[in-house]
Amino acid sequence: MFSHIMIGANDVQKSKIFYDAILAAMGYDAGVIDEKGRCFYFTKSGVFALSKPINGEPACHGNGSTIGFSAKTADIVDAWHAAGIAHGGTACEDLPGVREGTIGKLYLAYLRDPSNNKICALHRLG
Repeated sequence: MFSHIMIGANDVQKSKIFYDAILAAMGYDAGVIDEKGRCFYFTKSGVFALSKPINGEPACHGNGSTIGFSAKTADIVDAWHAAGIAHGGTACEDLPGVREGTIGKLYLAYLRDPSNNKICALHRLG
């Protein structure tokens, strides 16, 4: 459905360290910085990117927004969460674990990145 997701970062290098760590826990390569100072993570299914806001204003989180990363296992979700905490992220919501909802059982973990964006790792349980 999506070609890319780009989020604002006040310090792209600091955010790159954070995202390199959490995305490595999921098996992805480190981000690539372009000539404009933006950071891109390329996958077969799309692109995730970090950028200072074009309008020059500080980056800020979207209240009510969450970006979710799909994980192949619950262990990967735990590794993602631990890598995020170790690299400048902060825990938010409940501890990583199983939650049930209208779409079934999920294993989830939530973090705030260095620019306070809310992100999630999600593994769908059978």
